[in-house]
Amino acid sequence: MSVQKEVKIVTTHQLHTMKERGEKISMLTAYDFSMATLLDAAGTDVLLVGDSASNVMAGHETTLPITLDQMIYHASSVVRGVKRAFVVVDLPFGSYQGNSSEALRSAIRIMKESGAHGVKLEGGFEIKDSITRILSAGVPVMGHLGLTPQSIYKFGTYSVRAKEEAEAEKLMEDARLLQELGCFAIVLEKIPSSLAKRVAAELHIPIIGIGAGPHVDGQVLVIHDLLGITKEFKPRFLRRYAELHETITNAVGNYIKDVKSLNFPTEEEAY
Repeated sequence: MSVQKEVKIVTTHQLHTMKERGEKISMLTAYDFSMATLLDAAGTDVLLVGDSASNVMAGHETTLPITLDQMIYHASSVVRGVKRAFVVVDLPFGSYQGNSSEALRSAIRIMKESGAHGVKLEGGFEIKDSITRILSAGVPVMGHLGLTPQSIYKFGTYSVRAKEEAEAEKLMEDARLLQELGCFAIVLEKIPSSLAKRVAAELHIPIIGIGAGPHVDGQVLVIHDLLGITKEFKPRFLRRYAELHETITNAVGNYIKDVKSLNFPTEEEAY
């Protein structure tokens, strides 16, 4: 008689417990069923259906063009491939800024239509009404501070944020506010390691870093970058764990060669 091993589903409570006991949180982006299945089976704690799909899946220069409907499509695909991981979805640009009622509608659509477990919003004080409104409906919210790609035209650069004291203090204030409002975690993107360490030490909610150094509670990377599918993007914080660009290119090249040389399919591969 076989005994199936119980799959422990990751929740916001478990993420908080992981921080308390010093266990680092692993988080990766996912945009489709097949990849989500692989990442979930590997044991990834959190899967982020990022608006970075606008870049790596659709080829846009920024994250701004992706729509709420498109995010729901990607999120639905990911959720169907998950048995364990916590799935959080980016609210896309224009679906929550400046209008808390619109933010609530957007978050509810994501939760109802995709089956995801939470949403992520970029910003601090300026979006507090939207965060409060979403949380009032019982939807878990993850914050995002530091480099916020949806504001790229405001900043005009993807360089490190909060290097100056005034901006660093603003980030600290925003982080405290997000915790006070009820966010279950915060992503810190591309800020000095010393500042990220300060945030993680002061707050009791998990702090996930991307380009924020080692002194936070977890790390997140874009899966296409980690696997070496993308080649041009080479920031200091990125570690490539595979070089699938070459692997895939070589495999497809060999397939094309075999087709053109009549080496595929053989009689053994025919019916």
